[in-house]
Amino acid sequence: MTIVEGDTGIIVVDPLTSAETAAAALRLYRVHRGNRPVRAMIYTHPHVDHFGGCRGVLPDGADGTPVLAPRGFMEHAVSENVYAGPAMSRRAGYMYGTNLPTDAAGQVGCGLGLAVSTGTIGLIPPTRYIEATGQEVTLDGVRIRFQMTPGTECQEEMNFLLPDLRAVCMAENATHTMHNVLTLRGAQVRDAHAWAGYLTESIGLYAGAADVAFASHHWPTWGNDDIVALLTRQRDLYGYLHDQTVRLINKGLNGTEIAESLRLPPQLEQAWANRGYYGSLSHNVKAVYQRYMGWFDANPAHLWEHPPAEEARRWVESLGGQAAVRARARHYSDRGDLRFAVTLLNHAVFNDPADARAKQQLAVLYLRLGRAAENAVWRNFYLTGAQELMHGAKPVPKPTTGPDLHRALTVAQLIDGLAVRVNGPEAWSLRLALDWHIDDVYWHLRLANGVLTWTSGASPDPDTGLTMTMTKTQLLALLAGKGTAGITMTGDGSQLSRLLSVLDTPDHRFPVVTP
Repeated sequence: MTIVEGDTGIIVVDPLTSAETAAAALRLYRVHRGNRPVRAMIYTHPHVDHFGGCRGVLPDGADGTPVLAPRGFMEHAVSENVYAGPAMSRRAGYMYGTNLPTDAAGQVGCGLGLAVSTGTIGLIPPTRYIEATGQEVTLDGVRIRFQMTPGTECQEEMNFLLPDLRAVCMAENATHTMHNVLTLRGAQVRDAHAWAGYLTESIGLYAGAADVAFASHHWPTWGNDDIVALLTRQRDLYGYLHDQTVRLINKGLNGTEIAESLRLPPQLEQAWANRGYYGSLSHNVKAVYQRYMGWFDANPAHLWEHPPAEEARRWVESLGGQAAVRARARHYSDRGDLRFAVTLLNHAVFNDPADARAKQQLAVLYLRLGRAAENAVWRNFYLTGAQELMHGAKPVPKPTTGPDLHRALTVAQLIDGLAVRVNGPEAWSLRLALDWHIDDVYWHLRLANGVLTWTSGASPDPDTGLTMTMTKTQLLALLAGKGTAGITMTGDGSQLSRLLSVLDTPDHRFPVVTP
């Protein structure tokens, strides 16, 4: 969290992940600088670790305090929680090592910081959106000039210059690590080409204009020459990664082959801010490949492969059984080829999840790989895999999601969230027609062929089977399993119960290292 002192108070930038940590940060500031009031808050982009602590800064909401964000902020701030949020959350437990012991043998960091807060997440909607590069705003006497950088580290993101203070905020576009083109917890692939392009623009905007660059992670960079050098090396990092991956795609290499062969030029590789503490060259190359080419490498043998457990059964059978696979894996690990050893043992575990020796052997190799990894999230993945092989999956401590995020969901997003939970085969024979009447809008829900679709309008549909008149708050309560209190229903009430009966519940503990 960054604090900028203005004429009468302070401007808070990116108020951390949770209210508890943001409030503690603000208390720490006030102990040393006085009890200055918050005059404005800025979100640089809609990732939760940049807005979730807002209630620790403004407990009562904006209440007249300007809250600034890039255009499109609200849509992206909540969208991940609607569609693939449960799967991302499960994988994030691996990425950040949430269940690992916090000691030298376990979780020692996550590349961007030490750990993810598990406090209370809030979301105060912006009161003003920044629309264009060059737009200037004055908050509490502080001039702020913005640079829009959509499609870089986040789909909506912005840097800004404090021209009178000669300070520039680079948000999360230039930190002291190689960032992720595709985060291992899962997300949409970022655009490394656009990222490099916006950093070129940043160099032009801030060369000679700033004496300190700060970001939402890591430490500041002092001196204009060093700022320009940081931005240049980061620009060249993402530009080289993108351009050389695409060059090799056009030479016929697939993502794995490119990741194995590509290395950075020495002058980029030896810059500490380009090292792979968080992102890695290996998985970022594969992300660029995925952005352009998708999952298929055009080899017909990879077009219709068996799923992991079925493939494992055939590999183990071909290699002579479980004992033979364990022996071959030991042979390769003794030779130092841990990568192929874990491939063999992974087949053994997926073939026979009850084989304790295979699981133990694989866990030991994951520990060795994890403790040798410079990349923090690779370490966490390996060590968490070892832990779950030996002790099974356990619930991941998660942040407490306050009502702000739920209220921020649009009705359309709530319906789309239901659509991705419909168990298609169970719903094949259903034909349902429901109208949700909310705030003078009729939302026409139709379930047919296992697909939940919707349209909206100002009038009811005469062919609907059930009309439900309610507030958005009542809809949220309904979807949270709290019943239909206060909702007026006209028509066939069984339509609602039949819809709810075909909704799947996401699995927050699905297996990863075992079938």
